[in-house]
Amino acid sequence: MLLGTYTPKLDDKGRVILPAKFRADLGDGVVVTRGQERCLYVFSTKEFERVYEKIREAPLTNKQARDFQRMFLSGASDEKPDSQSRITLPPHLRAYANLGRKLVVTGVGAHAEIWDAEAWNAYADSNEDSYSDMEQEVIPGLF
Repeated sequence: MLLGTYTPKLDDKGRVILPAKFRADLGDGVVVTRGQERCLYVFSTKEFERVYEKIREAPLTNKQARDFQRMFLSGASDEKPDSQSRITLPPHLRAYANLGRKLVVTGVGAHAEIWDAEAWNAYADSNEDSYSDMEQEVIPGLF
């Protein structure tokens, strides 16, 4: 399970070091793709295959499913961490997420997210009140 928040920097070649606590789950290879809210999703190869199997079950006759498949899969890039546990974020994904040099990498359970640091801070600030006010219905039976 991927948990926590980390603040690595993007190097001049578009690489980011995976947080040490994520390396056991992500060290064999990852798939990076467009996330929602202009972040990047990072999946282990195994988890991405599981997600893909769910995605391919969606009916091609459903426009929203087709739109999601196109955005999610067309941006995907499989990456293998180098000897220093860095992965390369392709230019099209860096542009999509408006990534600057300062990043925030968050663990979100089965995947990680990569955010531009300013974008993450704005997102977290704007969602704090709604997070505090969420009711039980968001995830039934959680609390």
